[in-house]
Amino acid sequence: MSASTPQDTSRTQDSSVRSLTTEAIERARAAGRTALIGYLPAGYPTVEDSIEAAVELGRNGADVIEIGIPYSDPVMDGPVIQAATSQVLADGFRVDQVFEIVRAVTERTDAAVVVMTYWNLVGRMGVDAFARRLAEAGGAGIVTPDLVPEEAEEWFAASDRYGLDRIFLTAPSSTPERVRLITEVSRGFVYGVSVMGVTGARDQVSNAAESVVAAAHEAGAPRVCVGLGVSRPEHIREIGRYADGAIVGTALVAALRDGGPAAVGRLAADLARGTQREATA
Repeated sequence: MSASTPQDTSRTQDSSVRSLTTEAIERARAAGRTALIGYLPAGYPTVEDSIEAAVELGRNGADVIEIGIPYSDPVMDGPVIQAATSQVLADGFRVDQVFEIVRAVTERTDAAVVVMTYWNLVGRMGVDAFARRLAEAGGAGIVTPDLVPEEAEEWFAASDRYGLDRIFLTAPSSTPERVRLITEVSRGFVYGVSVMGVTGARDQVSNAAESVVAAAHEAGAPRVCVGLGVSRPEHIREIGRYADGAIVGTALVAALRDGGPAAVGRLAADLARGTQREATA
């Protein structure tokens, strides 16, 4: 890192902090599997159903569960997730309810549970307060789609203080310098965005995904997981050739919308079929 990097963000990586997300992904690796990461919105369609859906996800093959906090102006969410979170917000969801959800899910599954949130929501509560409450609920960390490392000093300090993973995103448009910085400050895994645009199930994974993962691995990331457009077991099987984990969101939310928590469990079990890696000679 050059001396001009704001406050030398690389120094904030504390290797002594236990990473629940790392442990979950490494257990999958040791078992010869690609880690399965599933996303669901907090409070959809109700708080109780969102808990049951996440539990079904964890009990049917997910190694990491990503709970998204509904936000009024998302930059990454496609129409399925936008419709779900709009409903949750209209029903009066409060940010602090996410800790109730995280606690309930961690008590009933072995999966690591992370929160995905736009940073404004964390800032409103206070970074230290949010981090403390998430850790107390058993949460593993936060995925931060709109937070850049140069503006994350308070989060670096709080995440080390409370033992939380910090998961930053890298994309096809990221420069080598940006990828290196994200790799240095992330803990748990680097979130590789496979397409430019919003979330949504697609027929095939973007051909940019492999290059995004390769760039992060080359920059030193020990774990890179791919999201956006992943919806089928064959997608996960393909991603497993070069990435450490596959992230599924829209397909799970659609299953919850159409069939309730039980449908989430069935889809998770189907997706898990794609996680087993073929033995190599």
